[in-house]
Amino acid sequence: MKNIVEIKDLTKNYFHKKALDQLNLTIEEGKVVGILGPNGSGKTTLIKILTGLLRQTSGQVLIDGKKIGVPTKSIVSYLPDRNFLYKWMRIRDAAKLYHDFYADFDQKKFAELLDFMKLEKQMKIDTLSKGMHEKLNLSLVLARNAKLYILDEPIAGVDPVARDQILDAIINNYNENSSMIITTHLVRDMESILDDVVFLKDGQVKLTGNAEALREEKGKQIDDIYKEVFGA
Repeated sequence: MKNIVEIKDLTKNYFHKKALDQLNLTIEEGKVVGILGPNGSGKTTLIKILTGLLRQTSGQVLIDGKKIGVPTKSIVSYLPDRNFLYKWMRIRDAAKLYHDFYADFDQKKFAELLDFMKLEKQMKIDTLSKGMHEKLNLSLVLARNAKLYILDEPIAGVDPVARDQILDAIINNYNENSSMIITTHLVRDMESILDDVVFLKDGQVKLTGNAEALREEKGKQIDDIYKEVFGA
């Protein structure tokens, strides 16, 4: 199977601190991959390099065989871990922004996602709760017909009802011809949707593999393996 992401000897330094340290990783097409680790493990730095928001200090990163740049940004749909929309907007303005910026934005799919999330186009951004913000942002990201979706902590800080809706939306709208990377430290909630997992610690891959194979090998759920790896 073809690799959608290929990372070789990736290092990112912040002054004297190594956020990523000679990291090597490949991600196959058609997989939902969890990048798991506590705060400070290097997850966000890795994601920002993949999305072109940061440049690596050294090493090689390829997405769909291409170096990070304009060609990769056009095939990656990214959900950051914070709200990225202007407060003056209504939901319909956010949809127009995405339609103008991304040729692969599917308005029909977005409307279906809004209906599922119980959101309406006339709603104002600054009146939305945190959970509603998360559901809107995810709807915008999933409405693109991208090759690679990158979701940074998609369920952090939301209530259980919103969390369930977000997980259902990810499952129901995932395209098997695309790939998805999800960073999270809320492993118990996310592990059921992950094909492969990568445990990241101190900027290095400590353990990686197929989620089901790891469960069988270790006789534990991924959440328990996480606690073992990170000493929780």
